[in-house]
Amino acid sequence: MNEQPERVLDARYIPLIGYAEAWELQKAYVREIDKEERRETLLLLQHPPTYTLGTDLHPEHLLLDEAELKERGITVFEIDRGGDITYHGPGQLVGYPLIYLEADNLDLHGYLRSLEQAIIEWLAGYGIIGGRKSEYTGVWVGDSKIAAIGVKFNRARSRRGFVTSHGFALNLKAGIGAEGFQGIVPCGISQYGVTSFEDLTGEAMTPERAAAELLPHFCRQFGFKLPEGAL
Repeated sequence: MNEQPERVLDARYIPLIGYAEAWELQKAYVREIDKEERRETLLLLQHPPTYTLGTDLHPEHLLLDEAELKERGITVFEIDRGGDITYHGPGQLVGYPLIYLEADNLDLHGYLRSLEQAIIEWLAGYGIIGGRKSEYTGVWVGDSKIAAIGVKFNRARSRRGFVTSHGFALNLKAGIGAEGFQGIVPCGISQYGVTSFEDLTGEAMTPERAAAELLPHFCRQFGFKLPEGAL
C-alpha cells in the first residue's frame, strides 16, 4: 500500500497589508483551495490600525466615535468570523490559516485548540507560560490575553468538509494595549487585560521573526510538511 503524501503548506509573509485587501485575498484563496487549484496556505502579516467586529458583535464594545477613529487613523470592518470586536495593528503578527478540514472526524473545537497550542509552544521557547481560559478562545498569560483567535469555517462546495479563514492575532510590541485595545472592550471581555511579548520579556520581537519561528509549530500541529525556503 502506498503511503499518503505529506501535506505541503504554502506560507507567505506580508510586511503590511490593508484589511480589505487581505480579506479579499482570503476569500479568493478559500475558493481556490476548495477546488484544489491552490495548496493550503498560511498568510502571516501585519495590518494598519484596524478594528474588526465579528458575527457576535456588540456595537457598544467600540468605545470611540467616528471623529476619534479618524483622528487615530483606525478603520472599522464588520466581518464574517466568529467572536466580537478586536484590534489589529503594527507590532502584531496576524495569521490567516487557509486549510482544508475533511468532514470525516471533523473537530472544529480541536482546530481552535491546535491554533492555540502552536502559539503556546512558541511562547514556551522564550520561557513564557501561555495557557487557556476554559470560557474563552485565545492564548493567555495569567489574566492577560496575548493572542486573540477568531475563525470562519467555510463549507466546501466541491468536496465534503470546510476551508478555514481568519485566524489569530499575536501581540508582540510593548504598549499595544494602550495603542489600540483601549478604544474597545476586547472580544467583549472587560474583566481581563491584554499583554504582549515585549511587555513580558523586555525584548523586541519583529513580526517577521515571529512568523518564521512560529511556522514550524503550526506545521507540526496540523501535520504539514515545512515548506522549503519557508518565509
